[in-house]
Amino acid sequence: MRFGGVCCPREGVAGRVTCPRLTMASDQRSKTRAAHQAASSPDGEAPWGDLEMTVPTDRDNESVVALVECALVELTHEAVGAVFVARQVGRATRTQYVAVDDVGEQFQKRHFDDRLGWHETTVPRETVRDELIAQLTRSASTSAERSGEGAASELDTFVVKPVRELRTP
Repeated sequence: MRFGGVCCPREGVAGRVTCPRLTMASDQRSKTRAAHQAASSPDGEAPWGDLEMTVPTDRDNESVVALVECALVELTHEAVGAVFVARQVGRATRTQYVAVDDVGEQFQKRHFDDRLGWHETTVPRETVRDELIAQLTRSASTSAERSGEGAASELDTFVVKPVRELRTP
């Protein structure tokens, strides 16, 4: 389902992003994971398959926060990573986040810059959340200023995808 330029299979009433895993009791997670996936993706697509957006976006802050929270839950429970690609004139940076523990409190942050190469560090969930919200709520003027031109030629992107598809150093 599309809403404000973002695909999310869990959009609820009035276009709000909902993430059923956020309300699932921890002791029921393993028992209901297969049933949840079947129920949330009747066409066989992974439940996180459409968590993506471009920046700048016309989504309100609450909707972006909900998308980030949903993505963090999927990173914790699935073998997926979140990728934010920022494009500037003549270069791009890529930041990847992958959960390193099964409770989603620590994440590996991999940052790639065309000029500087790869840098990896471990960061807490709160840092990932704050960084993603800041990146995804960037305005059109901020993106244009960063690129050094009137309008960015390519939009920045955010996507959740399988870990096996992530670029590595």
